Amino acid sequence: MSEDPDKIGAVAAEAEAQAGRTDAEARAAELREELAITDARRAEEQQAKAQEEVAAAEREESKKERKRREAEERRQAASAEAERAREHAGNAAAQATTEQPTAAVSGAAVSSPGVGSDPKAAAAAGAGARARPTPAAPPQPEVVEGPEKPELYVAAAFGGAFLFARILKRIAE
Repeated sequence: MSEDPDKIGAVAAEAEAQAGRTDAEARAAELREELAITDARRAEEQQAKAQEEVAAAEREESKKERKRREAEERRQAASAEAERAREHAGNAAAQATTEQPTAAVSGAAVSSPGVGSDPKAAAAAGAGARARPTPAAPPQPEVVEGPEKPELYVAAAFGGAFLFARILKRIAE
């Protein structure tokens, strides 16, 4: 090709080159536009996601606040119940001290036959109390019965049930 711009081939090549540049520039502009649209959509999605996270955090906070409030109400109810129980126990103790039993009857007095009116039995009972063990006989061990406290039985039953529940829980896992 010649360098003469007046020739038809040179003008046509220049026109094609110009057209190619404008097509490339148009395509680049389209790509920039699509990129800007994509960026805008991505920003909207991020904003929507952030709003969802804020809403979820508010729901979680509300849930925790409700649980805290319920726990506080349960604590107050338990405190009021304990106060009523203390008051009831105090009233019962005051009532027990003001009431005097008319006849004190112990279990030992009811269950033992006593000496009665037989003078020989009275003498034997009196002599048995003054008799001393002989040195040759070893002292008899004192028989100790279990405590007569039902609260200990209740505590033992509760402890056993608690231990049993823990064992069952471990087995179930």
